[in-house]
Amino acid sequence: MARQFRLRPAPGSHNPEEGKDSSILDRRRFMKYTFNAAGGAIAMASLGTVGFASFLMGQADTGGEDTGVKYWVPKGQEDVVWYGSMHEQEMQKSHLVAEAAKSNTGMAGAQGVWSGMPVNIVYVPHEENESKPPAEGVPRIQYGEGYDAAGTFIGHGREIFDVTLEDGSPDTSLQPHDNILLMFSRCPHLCCIPGWQLVANDFTADTWLPGGVDAGGNKLFCICHSSRYDPTMLEKNRNRNRSNGSTFDYFGVRLTGGPAPVGLPLIPFNVEDDVIKGLSTYQEWYTFCD
Repeated sequence: MARQFRLRPAPGSHNPEEGKDSSILDRRRFMKYTFNAAGGAIAMASLGTVGFASFLMGQADTGGEDTGVKYWVPKGQEDVVWYGSMHEQEMQKSHLVAEAAKSNTGMAGAQGVWSGMPVNIVYVPHEENESKPPAEGVPRIQYGEGYDAAGTFIGHGREIFDVTLEDGSPDTSLQPHDNILLMFSRCPHLCCIPGWQLVANDFTADTWLPGGVDAGGNKLFCICHSSRYDPTMLEKNRNRNRSNGSTFDYFGVRLTGGPAPVGLPLIPFNVEDDVIKGLSTYQEWYTFCD
């Protein structure tokens, strides 16, 4: 029997099919809806006018920017993910630290929503390990060369330290800090939302290898077409706006396998009173799904 995913409607949205089984998708239907969403529209009666991304991950309750990053738990996964009881609660650094302490690698991750957009967050014990030589099971942030979909060299991940604000001061909100990475969670392949916590395989195992290789686990895994990303390897990359064709450079995590052309963009953030808050300093990085 095909595996089914129960999708949670967007907060505050009205689902005319509520009470029916329209929110249950098997693998085949899930991929079909995802492909259609990437093409620009979903004309399925069971989804009505609700777009795939908002149907799965939700939207902000208000029209204004919601800076706090909130946990998002797919319906039916409450007993599977470690943050299952915290749906729509604000993410706190202390939560990630506590969960990371239970893992073999000292890493932890969660799915979330920020300002109506799906995000992934990963805790990496970088500050504890950055002075140690690369070794299996001792994760830290790494920096590598970045290339676009055509294989053209774009830049190096360490250029993230050269990014400055208008006054010329370093933009530390984009640099790795607080042992946390916040990423835009739309796959550059067909704009699916990487549901990496809905699967269990070698790519999502609690293991780590240096070098940004495909092996070693701790990968962000897209359940649609199996694209994989290493959240500990940062690089500079380039993508394009699908609506107007304009290109933009960004810093993101490395693509390690699958059909996606490039990696996932980083989102600048800060931590205030233990709460993780996204920043809208850069607004081009998510336009590849426009």
